[in-house]
Amino acid sequence: MAEAGSGQCKYDLNEDWGKLPSGSSWGRVTGVAVDSQGRVYVCQQLKDPPILVFDKDGNYLSSWGVGAIGEPHTIYIGPDDVFYLADRGDHVVAKLTLGGDPQVVMGNRGQPSDTGCTEDEGIVLRAGGPFNRPTRLCPSPSGDLYVSDGYRNSRVHRFSADGELIHSWGTPGGSAPSEIYSPHSVWVDGEGFVYVCDRKNDRIQIFSPAGEFVNQWADVPGATDIYMVDDETVYVAERQGGSESWITVRNKQGHVLERWASPMAHQIRVDAHGDIYMALSTSVGKYVRK
Repeated sequence: MAEAGSGQCKYDLNEDWGKLPSGSSWGRVTGVAVDSQGRVYVCQQLKDPPILVFDKDGNYLSSWGVGAIGEPHTIYIGPDDVFYLADRGDHVVAKLTLGGDPQVVMGNRGQPSDTGCTEDEGIVLRAGGPFNRPTRLCPSPSGDLYVSDGYRNSRVHRFSADGELIHSWGTPGGSAPSEIYSPHSVWVDGEGFVYVCDRKNDRIQIFSPAGEFVNQWADVPGATDIYMVDDETVYVAERQGGSESWITVRNKQGHVLERWASPMAHQIRVDAHGDIYMALSTSVGKYVRK
């Protein structure tokens, strides 16, 4: 394995983690999550099954989701082992069991909201309701659910734990507070503050639980995904156009602690050992911490 990372964050990098069943190949890998037992869940597009499960060493265990998931974009597993899915292709988000049984489904399956946008990360003419190609579903300490929406919208939506829409915020645009261009991921910290990867505006915006603008990190090129450890250390997948990308480690104030060149990750997940899993489009990568 190649060495990667810098400073206090040094790793061995395996860019081809995950052993598929004989005769199988990856679709387009877009998401990765880890449950409380250390099992790794991977979502893929353009190929069935949409969800595959591995042990921590990359051995294939099982799969699910055929016929039930259209185009998974990202996944997340909470400490309670609830599975959170953003189904970009079907314009829905859902809470599920680890075996794929639905608990709560939000959105109108197959019916995108009216935003006037007809291409991914194109110009949104008007902010719409839930959903038009949503990108991430994330729980909060209160139990409320937050959704970044999305590739053809410019909104963040807040739902109750049972899937009732509370309110939405965000308008199409550039650098002003609460203007969003391609909200690609969302994270909620232990105090309920909402971090939104405003990818095409190269920043992360921070909002109160009610959607009021609080702050922004303005130096996050191609902000693609965010993951927080112990409610303190923040890992961000960044892009600088072309094939250049980084993993950045920041503190809660947004200051860069470490940054290193990395394969282009669409979603990242840090496990209990400090290892980093990455959805790399054509494979799953793993940084094993030294």
